[in-house]
Amino acid sequence: MNMKTGFPIIIIGISMFVIGLVVFYSIEPGQEDPTMRHFKNIAGTFVGFMGMGVTLAGILLYLLSRNEPPIKENYDV
Repeated sequence: MNMKTGFPIIIIGISMFVIGLVVFYSIEPGQEDPTMRHFKNIAGTFVGFMGMGVTLAGILLYLLSRNEPPIKENYDV
């Protein structure tokens, strides 16, 4: 079984998205420390959005690198 290039990129993108969700939602909204609040807003959002982009890139790479069967030119019935 030949592993395509798109699958590892899709897995990396999904893991980035999950890490972004964990960072964003694990820090409580009423956090008094401005550093943690800033880390939550910037890092969680950035990593989540980058994860979505990497996942989309992996899906497109997988779709573009598929081996399609050749077109038959013999139309005899």
